[in-house]
Amino acid sequence: MASLYTHHLLLLFPILLLSSQVKSIDEKESLLQGLNTYRASLNLTALTKNSNGDCFAEELANQFKKQPCSNTTGADTVLGTEPQLSTYPDLLAKCHLNITDTRDGQIMPVCVPNLVPNLVLANFTETQYTQYLNDSSFTGAGIGSEGDWMVVVLSTNTVGGSFTPAQNTAYLFPSLGLAQILVPVLLGFILVLLR
Repeated sequence: MASLYTHHLLLLFPILLLSSQVKSIDEKESLLQGLNTYRASLNLTALTKNSNGDCFAEELANQFKKQPCSNTTGADTVLGTEPQLSTYPDLLAKCHLNITDTRDGQIMPVCVPNLVPNLVLANFTETQYTQYLNDSSFTGAGIGSEGDWMVVVLSTNTVGGSFTPAQNTAYLFPSLGLAQILVPVLLGFILVLLR
């Protein structure tokens, strides 16, 4: 009997450790479903999950969590000015993104104490953010949360807003031009041939 009790406790411990992560995932999925229900009511296509957008939204939420929530409902819980993607080059880099992959995207952070689901959704669908949610050019969403902050990053299906990193040398070596990369490679190749 004691063995069975110990076995149950051992099973419960990992569940307790993971419960906060599962809650966060459920909050994000629930919010995406709510945003898509809102868009469906307007005959707009559903937003698809954007994993690169998720990464960037998580990084943003981590930045915003240092700012306190001052109100509990309504438009006052969104930031006074909308943050611009170009002001976060370090966070974009952490997610292997650059401004050219994201310039057509939109950042929408809200702060709701305890992230009460219906209030979080209302802070997106009943504030200035509705102009973006009502825009059919946005096709994807990345969602991140930290503390009382929930961040939605909207993406498009265009090159400039897809949050899909470009796979070229300019992205891999942003401070170097193509000639600065190829000249040493060609010189090395010639030296090898001359030996």
